[in-house]
Amino acid sequence: MFNFIKNQFKKIYQQVTSKLEDLFSRKQLDAETLRELELLLINADTGVKTTRHIIDALQKQYASGAITAGDQLKSALEKQLLSLLITHEKKEGAVYLMVGINGSGKTTFASKLANHFIQQKKRVLFVAGDTFRAAATQQLAVWAERIGADIVVGKENQDPASVIFVGCQKFKDEKYDVLIIDTAGRLQTKTNLMHELEKIRRTVAKQLPEKELICLLTVDAMLGQNSFEQAKLFNESTTLNGVVLTKMDGTGKGGIVFAINQELKIPIMYVSFGEALDQFKPFDSHEYVHDLLNQ
Repeated sequence: MFNFIKNQFKKIYQQVTSKLEDLFSRKQLDAETLRELELLLINADTGVKTTRHIIDALQKQYASGAITAGDQLKSALEKQLLSLLITHEKKEGAVYLMVGINGSGKTTFASKLANHFIQQKKRVLFVAGDTFRAAATQQLAVWAERIGADIVVGKENQDPASVIFVGCQKFKDEKYDVLIIDTAGRLQTKTNLMHELEKIRRTVAKQLPEKELICLLTVDAMLGQNSFEQAKLFNESTTLNGVVLTKMDGTGKGGIVFAINQELKIPIMYVSFGEALDQFKPFDSHEYVHDLLNQ
């Protein structure tokens, strides 16, 4: 499944995998090899804390004589990386709440997800919950028309929860299969963000108590550790079910996957790249790590 990374994400392989191959080809390891690996992981956006966790585990194995050559280092690193990735039950729900800052690819991914369900002959309803940016509503409306989804929009600067209330009613009354709610991507203050998201959650829970709400955070892979800080803020403000790593065809290096999983304990559920409707994939940790470590 993740062979597409090798074709679409060439920069990841230029910056990460090709350099790892040099370490893995060494016949004998030394302390300097592990220092090189540590620097490489940090430069790959893995984060200092997560990288330190990985290197500490590898240093213990090196000190005990369990790893002495590059091929053994590769195997040990693969196990360490996999241990950091949270597995999640692969299921699809009926109500999705999309959160993330402006420009993170949130609306584009929502459209890809909607098209995925439409291809399964399901009826999809969008709710344009970002009432503070006319461009966001217009973008979602264009996507809805393109893929054949319906959409509920409100007035500019209208309370998002009131628009979502109308959307939930339409979803129930007209018996749609999937409801996808887009939200504002502003980060003025944590308090404002938390208040807005909590109000939206209460509205959905009250209107659709029998439906599980799946909250997905879109994270721009190109922003590296800045994206991690955004994920941290959203995670403190609402309950996140998973992360969508977007713009993986740019300069993203891939290490942010491990930082988010290890430090925030949120599973990566999808990766997204490009503008085409089919350019996204469910995240598979084993295939991702395997392709990251193998050219």
